[in-house]
Amino acid sequence: MTTALTLLRRDLVLLLPGSGRGSTLLPLLFFLAVAMLFPFAVGPDAALLARTGGGVIWVAALLAAILPLDRLFAPDLGTGFVDQLALRGISEELAVAVRMLAHWLSFGPLLMLAALPASALLGLDGATLRVLELGLLAGTPGLAAIGVIIAALTVGLRGGTALAGLLVIPLAVPLLVFGAGALATGGQGGLTLCAAISLLLAAIAPFAGGAAIRAAREG
Repeated sequence: MTTALTLLRRDLVLLLPGSGRGSTLLPLLFFLAVAMLFPFAVGPDAALLARTGGGVIWVAALLAAILPLDRLFAPDLGTGFVDQLALRGISEELAVAVRMLAHWLSFGPLLMLAALPASALLGLDGATLRVLELGLLAGTPGLAAIGVIIAALTVGLRGGTALAGLLVIPLAVPLLVFGAGALATGGQGGLTLCAAISLLLAAIAPFAGGAAIRAAREG
């Protein structure tokens, strides 16, 4: 437990705004930029904005989650930090699980806060905003899990950053379908399925990502 907390503290220092690896303000600003520009693209029709705004926020959340992927594992692999963890007997699975949690903490809560002004820009009512926030709470951990898996799989590849973005988008489609679908129906079924998919992805990510990091380290 102490090792996991130490790793989490280190990962948060690196991933949160103001770190040497860049700032998570970039995904946040990207998210808000999409919300601000979308009304200019579709026009001032309030009914159309309210009907499509929730889906736009989900797509913006996905794209914002992709932006930090190149910083998740590549720096640690290049500096030998992953090798140091192995020498100290710390499993790759534990390191990936902690990195997944840190990745979610670095963008998930911020996007949920940013959804408040974004919903005002898109004209979403209170009930829709409530479903949207619950959906982001349920779905963003799954986006973090997918991002960690793909970042680990592509960490040793040339052009891995571009490939990671292309791989994340189709894998995230079920989360977007059920998350945005809950906005259209107003029911809890979509939120439940979104949360179930996130839970499954979060359970798989440490093992898939750990195996990929181990292969990259030994390769």
